[in-house]
Amino acid sequence: MSDVFELGSEHEQVVFANDPASGLKAVIAVHSTALGPALGGTRFYPYASTAEAVQDVLNLSRGMSYKAALAGLDLGGGKAVIIGDPATLKSEALLRAYGRHVQSLGGRYYTACDVGTYSADMDVIARECSFVTGRTVAHGGAGDSSVLTAYGVFQGMRAAASVAWGTTSLEGRVVGIAGVGKVGHHLARHLVEDGARVVVTDVSAEAVERVRAELSAVEVVASTEALVASSLDVYAPCALGGALTDEVVETLSARIVCGAANNQLAHPGVEKMLEERGILYAPDYCVNSGGLIQVADELEGFSFDRAQQRATGIFDTTLAVLELAASDGVPPAIAADRLAERRMREVGRLRGMWLPRS
Repeated sequence: MSDVFELGSEHEQVVFANDPASGLKAVIAVHSTALGPALGGTRFYPYASTAEAVQDVLNLSRGMSYKAALAGLDLGGGKAVIIGDPATLKSEALLRAYGRHVQSLGGRYYTACDVGTYSADMDVIARECSFVTGRTVAHGGAGDSSVLTAYGVFQGMRAAASVAWGTTSLEGRVVGIAGVGKVGHHLARHLVEDGARVVVTDVSAEAVERVRAELSAVEVVASTEALVASSLDVYAPCALGGALTDEVVETLSARIVCGAANNQLAHPGVEKMLEERGILYAPDYCVNSGGLIQVADELEGFSFDRAQQRATGIFDTTLAVLELAASDGVPPAIAADRLAERRMREVGRLRGMWLPRS
């Protein structure tokens, strides 16, 4: 593995958490606390190697800093990954051991749900830790953050549609969703209700069947490759990162890319390829911040109506990003970075690194 200090040169702190008794092997990355304590989910995933897990958590935590800054939250960016298959490794003992490690950071990092973890898991972690969001409603939490993540992506998609076609409606548009798990499922419902023709794919046959059982009008294709190659107006990557590769961008017929997946651009330069092909890209961390807004609201005593109202603002934020991109002559991904970095720089220099209050 490469030098961690080189890989995470922007990061304030990277913690390796180990508990042999429960099988816990986790990495917690705090990217920035310039705007406040870091908040980001815990991903439970069977990484092929520790190096792969470290690279993922560094990328994801950096994305959370930008996401929180662009969303106007007084929060920094962090993320955690637990290495292993949650179907076989997840246990109360492991989650509680993980909670103790998060607690040891003294509030510099707040955790929440992500791929492989759920609100019920956050309740278990909270038995050992005070810095947990995304808890179940029964325990005073916001519940499943995918609800407002999907709602925010839908708002971002409406904003992109207004730029591309002069209307916020997706009625009659063909929208392809790659990944219909927690977020993709909710997004499909919003789109069907808006009159869009929705085509989906997922590696999980069970996930596809759940969507079809609720939304009979949804069409299904066998693979992401088949979806990308089909005739689309909007492509919504809602699974894991790196979805927008050179090959995908060259194949896409969609006018808009707007989805919930984190770190969609497979490498620097993809955003320019999208622009050259006339594809309007709504930056992932701009449109998928609804879940962060939802769990952040827990810190004030959760109100769904208040959180949803704040997530509605993703429409205006997306428009601001796309307008800056047009005025500065840069791809939307660069415009989003500029807005986020401006806020972290202007506000962060007044605050410095966040430390636990005594």
